[in-house]
Amino acid sequence: MPPNVSAQNAAEDTTKRKVKTRVPAEYPPIAKQMHLSGKVKIETTISAEGKVTNARVIGGSPVLASAALKAVYGWRFEPGPKETTEIIEFEFNSPD
Repeated sequence: MPPNVSAQNAAEDTTKRKVKTRVPAEYPPIAKQMHLSGKVKIETTISAEGKVTNARVIGGSPVLASAALKAVYGWRFEPGPKETTEIIEFEFNSPD
């Protein structure tokens, strides 16, 4: 059974921009070996066109952070009038 990794629904409620394309984060193999679970918060800068132009980790496990960063760069948002900053939270649950 694949591990459960998701961007939380609460993150959707707090974002100003609607997500058009959501790329799931891949559960890192080392995290699986360690039975590691947790949340990662990513601050993202989204261009007016809806592309993530910058992202940085603002909280969470360093072991899980790189997977969340890689995923969020694949996300696409609805176009907007200007560049915006959003906080996106990923939740990683150990499959065991």
